[in-house]
Amino acid sequence: MPAPANLPEPREARCVDVDFSVAFRHRLRFTHDVLGADSQVLADLLESSETRVPRVQFWVDEHVADANPDLKQRLHSFARKHSERFHVIGNPQIVPGGELVKNDVHILERMLKVFHEADMDRRSYVVVIGGGAVLDAVGFAAAIAHRGLRLVRIPTTTLAQADSGIGVKNGVNLFQKKNWLGSFAVPWGVINDRALLSTLSDRDFRCGFSEAVKVSLLKDAEFFDRILGDAASIAIRGSACWPVIERSAQWHLRHITSGGDPYEMLEARPLDYGHWSAHKLEAMSNFELRHGEAVAIGVAIDTIYSSFVHGLPRADADRVLLVLERLGLLMDHPALQLTDELFQGLEEFRQHLGGRLTLTMLEAIGHPINVHEIDRPRMVEAIQAVTDRVAVVNSASESSRGRSFS
Repeated sequence: MPAPANLPEPREARCVDVDFSVAFRHRLRFTHDVLGADSQVLADLLESSETRVPRVQFWVDEHVADANPDLKQRLHSFARKHSERFHVIGNPQIVPGGELVKNDVHILERMLKVFHEADMDRRSYVVVIGGGAVLDAVGFAAAIAHRGLRLVRIPTTTLAQADSGIGVKNGVNLFQKKNWLGSFAVPWGVINDRALLSTLSDRDFRCGFSEAVKVSLLKDAEFFDRILGDAASIAIRGSACWPVIERSAQWHLRHITSGGDPYEMLEARPLDYGHWSAHKLEAMSNFELRHGEAVAIGVAIDTIYSSFVHGLPRADADRVLLVLERLGLLMDHPALQLTDELFQGLEEFRQHLGGRLTLTMLEAIGHPINVHEIDRPRMVEAIQAVTDRVAVVNSASESSRGRSFS
């Protein structure tokens, strides 16, 4: 039957696909005292645009504020010193530290209200001082306000300075799942400051080096050897820790800026080596485990599994466990016995990225591979090998610390 005369002739569907890229600049700085002798570094990041004096807000982790009673005064002094360059709006905003700030979505709402009441805009700066969880939560609020305020991160933990503070991910926890609500946003700047690590507990200081071990296993065998050799010094906060933090940060920066997938659009998340179990262990322990401790356990598990299934030399896997021991990060936890629940972390990991399950494993130190299936019985063996190794370390003499798990 012919088409009615008053209708247009049918036309072929047309598709227009255009690849394009957006230029970003990642500004990473290393300082000794960012609110003292190096304050100019922060001031220079808070640049004005179009002759307009920008508005600035400071957000501070309450743990950092409690450990540094003079921090508010130092921020006020910084603001007065550079008052001709920017306007600091209100007093520093204090938010809960640790996972608490990410577990309560009402805190996120409060952040947005404060931004709104201060008339923050896309050329305003949010300067956040704190650990990784606070950087994540405040960063997410900044990323969604006006579709993005300028964020300057000042990480105050070794974990954040070596890893998460460098990244482009922000988020909060929801539905009892880590980082379920979040965004990708390149920070305007990141300042890794030594002075702000001085009040960090020894436990939290050590935690950051699990991410340094992780990135060395993925990227740089020579770097791994250096961490292994310096692990005893690092564990007691010796001078060897600073080059390790800086090199880890630079490797994470290189991966983000040159790795070809900063927003994780592909299947693999290589920088999340060991994290499928780490994220689940944190939740299963009700966040009793620090993120760095959970990552150390997860790295140990996947390293042993890699030696069981993917050809990683047993001697190299043993060296990985040895460096985690020397750093004081290799530990057991009762959650490791709840394997059915722990294995739910695999599906949560897949869902978070979408598509098929893709995990990074190791063929050799510095040579990662992507896998799409897990041999569950062998993974259970790997988990048990970690708990057995910890038991040996806890009960054996000093001479048995290098004993192989095989």
